[in-house]
Amino acid sequence: MKKDQTIWLSYDLGLKGDYPGLYAFLDAQEARECGEGLAFFKRKAEEDMAESIRQELNKYMKAAATDRVYIVFLDEKNGKLKGKFLFGKRKRALWEGYALKEGLNEEDF
Repeated sequence: MKKDQTIWLSYDLGLKGDYPGLYAFLDAQEARECGEGLAFFKRKAEEDMAESIRQELNKYMKAAATDRVYIVFLDEKNGKLKGKFLFGKRKRALWEGYALKEGLNEEDF
């Protein structure tokens, strides 16, 4: 018998994204809201969890080229946390360049 798997789903669909479709998917999963753009739900463990969720999500919403949906879950094969983009890809972090790093305040001459 397959046990329940915990899934964290992060989403950024921009201004014109298919939020009704995404919300219908999340409601069907009985997901919990965890802040802006983040949801938590459980479902039965599957061999390829990311692909299974991506296919099901495609039934509910139409993803645009700029949409980003990312999941985090425990990989049953190796027992490690795994993260994967279902739609979209990583982009430059808003916080890049804020940290003071060693060597950056040294004189150049």
